[in-house]
Amino acid sequence: MKAIILAAGRGSRLGEMGNDRPKCLVEFAGRPLIEHQLAALRRAGVDQIALVRGYRAEMLQIPATASFDNVRWAETNMVVSLSCADSWLQEETVIVSYGDIFYGSSVIEKLIESPGDLVISYDRNWRSLWSRRFVDPLTDAETFRVDEAGILIEIGGKTDNYASIEGQYMGLLKFTPTSWRWVRDTLSQLPASVVDRLDMTGLLRRLLEKKKVISTVSTVEHWGEIDDAGDLALYERMHETGELVLE
Repeated sequence: MKAIILAAGRGSRLGEMGNDRPKCLVEFAGRPLIEHQLAALRRAGVDQIALVRGYRAEMLQIPATASFDNVRWAETNMVVSLSCADSWLQEETVIVSYGDIFYGSSVIEKLIESPGDLVISYDRNWRSLWSRRFVDPLTDAETFRVDEAGILIEIGGKTDNYASIEGQYMGLLKFTPTSWRWVRDTLSQLPASVVDRLDMTGLLRRLLEKKKVISTVSTVEHWGEIDDAGDLALYERMHETGELVLE
């Protein structure tokens, strides 16, 4: 099994801890964030991992990993970074991970085992964590709804209603070559300026509009995304007190 970590971004909102390095190299719980990701992926049986690099690419020289470079990282969004790994995505099934998250191996195993062509993971217990990250969780949270079979119905919209948020998308996905063809076809129909700005939830919404089936796997395992210094401080406290257990 292959995996791609989207590690092109700069951690400027992390202040001194992240301004001079790729965001995935910010230290969390005694190790660079990317080391937690690599460990979880390998425990789940992923044996080939590639990094999509951008800002300070020379700092991401990690043994036993391949690399793709988004030389336009500063002017493009995540979908363009993912497209830099097109050769892998066309060949076989690939797990895709954002570079600013941490997670355990069990959610990766669920993604691998899921039979869908495009599968995303989500946290059912998102609200307890978001309530600690934000005074009002609805200022950051987006719509997320699935049907009884776990097929995605809606993602990425703004809402003031908790009933429209059945979980939090985690930034972990699985693409098969079939679903990557869906993506390539979709991007080919868009102006380059739109593709450059497209984020992952925007891509998923466009695929839903085309009636593509996006499967989901849910989890209540410990995970988190690190957007800024406040997030990092929160997760460090949770780890120190034993609230957050890292594998």
